[in-house]
Amino acid sequence: NLRALKSLIGQVSEILTSFKRSRVARQLRKTRIPELHWQKTISQLRLLQQLNHSEQHHLRELASQFLQMKAFSGAGDLTINDSMRILIAAQACLLILELDLSYFDGWHEIIVYPDAFVVQRETLDPAGLVHEARQALGGEAWSRGPVILSWADARPGAHQSGDGANVILHEFAHKLDMLNGSANGMPPLHHDMHRETWTSVFQQAYDDLQGKLASHQHVAINPYAAENPAEFFAVTTELFFDNPQRLLHTYPDLYTQLRLFYRQDPYQRQLNRA
Repeated sequence: NLRALKSLIGQVSEILTSFKRSRVARQLRKTRIPELHWQKTISQLRLLQQLNHSEQHHLRELASQFLQMKAFSGAGDLTINDSMRILIAAQACLLILELDLSYFDGWHEIIVYPDAFVVQRETLDPAGLVHEARQALGGEAWSRGPVILSWADARPGAHQSGDGANVILHEFAHKLDMLNGSANGMPPLHHDMHRETWTSVFQQAYDDLQGKLASHQHVAINPYAAENPAEFFAVTTELFFDNPQRLLHTYPDLYTQLRLFYRQDPYQRQLNRA
């Protein structure tokens, strides 16, 4: 009967879940980031020092699995070592600490340049004419393609601690944004979140930033966030993790939406560790 069938399906589901957990546990025993490497990574990144012991342990497991899923390639004669791979993986996985590795499905490569890399872009001027422009970038994320980073911008110490700038968080935030298609500042929201609220809150903050820049007022976040909604989401994600107090003070409703999406509260985390 139906009740027996549902019971059987539930039992099979539990068996499959248990099998998956056992397989992951076995894999981690073989591939887990070594303790010395992990502690060195923690010591280099203030972002990770804010995590409690349980969060650091979970992040280590996520980063270990991430390293098995993704290929790292050095460009411009850059040699990628284990320390670099772990530093990148740990910060990328910080974004999904309370989510799931499946958020990074659908692509497989991280390319790292030694310094800023130059790309060719077509731009449209006010008259409607197309121009070729060369642009030096510290990072870039391609939909269904690689994440590209400049190690000069991504390495520890590249930016002052707590200044809200982190190219790794920025580019991997774009990857989350792209889960719905093109990057537009609207990642896939959870069932307990509301699209209308997200859109309204982000639009108000985005308009406020653009208005202040237009009138040459001081702004509390990187002006690059005003480039488009996708960059606004990525820049505010950087600030959410790296300087949550500033974001909470500047755009409290936006902070709340990011807290709901990432299922983390970096500001409260800092208070707990103080």
